[in-house]
Amino acid sequence: MAPGGSACKEVESYPAVADYAIATTKPKSNSMTTKSSFGFVGKHGIQSNNGVYELLECPVCKNLMYPPIHQCPNGHTLCLNCKNKVHNCCPSCRYDLGNIRCLALERFAESLELPCKYHSLGCHEILPYYSKLKHEQHCRFHPYNCPYAGSDCSITGDIPTLIAHLKDDHKVDMHDGCTFNHRYVKLNPHEVENATWMLTVFKCFGKQFCLHFEAFQIGMAPVYMAFLRFMGDDSEAKKFSYCLEVGANCRKLTWQGIPRSIRDSHRKVRDSQDGLVIQRNLALYFSGGDRQELKLRVSGRIWKEA
Repeated sequence: MAPGGSACKEVESYPAVADYAIATTKPKSNSMTTKSSFGFVGKHGIQSNNGVYELLECPVCKNLMYPPIHQCPNGHTLCLNCKNKVHNCCPSCRYDLGNIRCLALERFAESLELPCKYHSLGCHEILPYYSKLKHEQHCRFHPYNCPYAGSDCSITGDIPTLIAHLKDDHKVDMHDGCTFNHRYVKLNPHEVENATWMLTVFKCFGKQFCLHFEAFQIGMAPVYMAFLRFMGDDSEAKKFSYCLEVGANCRKLTWQGIPRSIRDSHRKVRDSQDGLVIQRNLALYFSGGDRQELKLRVSGRIWKEA
């Protein structure tokens, strides 16, 4: 038993014009010179055969560790998040962790320079260890999440990969052109409080755009909302504008804006109301008839700013 250590109970380890019906809801090896002269081509950008990866990897979540790095009296290390998860009990030897910092490992990590984890996808940045995580969160080579809003899809990838995925797995309609005119229909719209219509993807100016339309509530008020997302980064999205229009009975509601990048989640865009928002009563008025059926025609246009 380590000096001052006490055994604790065993705990669990944590492993790292169209009609739309409603849809409920290994790379080249390069030798790179760093402060500590390591080559990096493996997981997290560190070769596993030099032992650096094993030193810096948290044994619980399997992610790289950042200060504060904690250790038990026997020298086993883990990250702060996992220290809280294992209730201050070392997952390797079961002794109390206490509040011992592994300062030697923290200083060793500070001496490292590593490539971005997305090196194999095209990023060639070499970064100080403690700058690496922040860079990767905003790296333009970071894979995109699937933009499909009708399910909790975990697929990620570059744009061509996601286009093929949307078409083959989600059966999303693909259209060419910068103008559109879609009709959305639903019987008994009063029964629908939260739902999303089938996503449509448009290709124009050599880029892809996602048109979303759905029903949800703002407070207690039921609304419908249409908005456009750009399949790419925000810096590229800002080069485009779009407008949406809906109306009937000599009345018209319009919206004009800049498409949001799919880096912003579908829910984030929806909750910010950054799009064409239509109150239900108005939507039913536009639908005509006895207000028992939703029939909305949404038209729009995408253009590139000069």
